[in-house]
Amino acid sequence: MNYLKMFRVGVFIFFVLLLSSCKLGRFVIYNFADIKDYKKFPSRTLTSSDSKFAFGRTENGKYPISMKFGNKDSVSLDWILEQNKTVAFLIIKNDTIQYEKYFKGYSEENIIPSFSMAKSITSILIGCAIDDGLIKSVNEPITNYIPELKKNGFDKVTIKHVLQMTSALKFNESYFNPFGDAASFYYGRNLKKEVSKLKLKGEPGKNFDYVSGNTQLLGIILENALKGKTVTQYFQEKLWTPLEMEYDGSWSLDKKKNGTEKTFCCVNARARDFAKIGRLYLNKGNWNGKQIVSQKWVEESTKADTSDGGAEYYKYQWWLPSPNGDFAAEGILGQYVYVDPLRNIVIVRMGKNEGRINWENLFILLAKYTDK
Repeated sequence: MNYLKMFRVGVFIFFVLLLSSCKLGRFVIYNFADIKDYKKFPSRTLTSSDSKFAFGRTENGKYPISMKFGNKDSVSLDWILEQNKTVAFLIIKNDTIQYEKYFKGYSEENIIPSFSMAKSITSILIGCAIDDGLIKSVNEPITNYIPELKKNGFDKVTIKHVLQMTSALKFNESYFNPFGDAASFYYGRNLKKEVSKLKLKGEPGKNFDYVSGNTQLLGIILENALKGKTVTQYFQEKLWTPLEMEYDGSWSLDKKKNGTEKTFCCVNARARDFAKIGRLYLNKGNWNGKQIVSQKWVEESTKADTSDGGAEYYKYQWWLPSPNGDFAAEGILGQYVYVDPLRNIVIVRMGKNEGRINWENLFILLAKYTDK
């Protein structure tokens, strides 16, 4: 009888805690990032352009009809993608779609969340803000835009430090810990409050440490620099409309009323429209003759820099898979926009999860195959 009472008390305490913590409740209910997460959070809408850019198409695309994979000597690209939880895959060369397939009931019209690919988009918007004179320089201290962090010792942290993930930010990136920072940022309803509590664990400019808190700092910097305009409105103005997106999209928020964009994760769009982000950087910030973001920013953002603690495989919120000039936006469930400027290639992969494959190696192999 005592054990039954203890069990009931335990269950009661659990539900009290669950109901008293919005973040914890969301974590328990949703558990982990999912491809349907765009439905779970409030968002601001991105409206498709009146003029819509469409890539060309070919029925004779250059990609392997069969290839060696693991212990199998000959399998199709379709098979590899489907076996590894892919929902959308595009190979685009010279503005022409060489391969476009959808799996698991998905089509070109399905919305897919970007997860951390949004970090690269946030970086583009920081570049636009510098071009527009809203932000003076990456060498400014972030406290010029988030003065409340002065009390936490952030005076020496520059915008470049947070772009480079070398800020020495104390941040638990684990999504499995309901009490960690990543869960607080992802499931919580007050990002600005969470940002105000951030601390440093060392001296900035010494070591690379990939944590999402850095990109949320960039989002708050951008919002404060915009002075009344939301990050989504700026995204619409600087990228969504000029890039002639085919579909509406959205950016997830922490809460409905006066919400803050989750700039570390949550742009929601279709695969073809994500491909246009890659095309913009493939063309060094130029879109059909109009410079959307400066060529200098694009080149600076995608060139390795190991000074001041920087990693050779990461620059300004973009991953650098090889020393050959390619770069990629990447998200936690294996969401990718991969760009190979040497071969004029953009590859988009969206998935339910990462699967059991090194996607960057596959992208490099597929890009090289188009040389044949």
